[in-house]
Amino acid sequence: MALATLADREVHVDEEGFMTEYDEWDEEMAKALAANIGIELTEAHWAAIKFLREDYKANGVTPTLRRVTNEGGIPTKELFTLFPKKPAKKMAYIAGVPKPAGCV
Repeated sequence: MALATLADREVHVDEEGFMTEYDEWDEEMAKALAANIGIELTEAHWAAIKFLREDYKANGVTPTLRRVTNEGGIPTKELFTLFPKKPAKKMAYIAGVPKPAGCV
């Protein structure tokens, strides 16, 4: 694992920049990560991010886009609007959880 400076502190990341230590994340970190990829967080973004974090903590695996839609109740179309082009990867990046194994 490598160290990277994000939101003015050092955190553990993988080779693609995804955080690897769950407890190093907080809401200020999320804002900085979102800004890194050009996203300004709204309440709708936070709903998805909080679902990802809670589901990851409960299951130990980053939820797929389908799971966020089916279990989190956020329509796929909305996820693509909130996190354009690659919503599963962008949500995981901002939520401070590992990159999802599959996109769907």
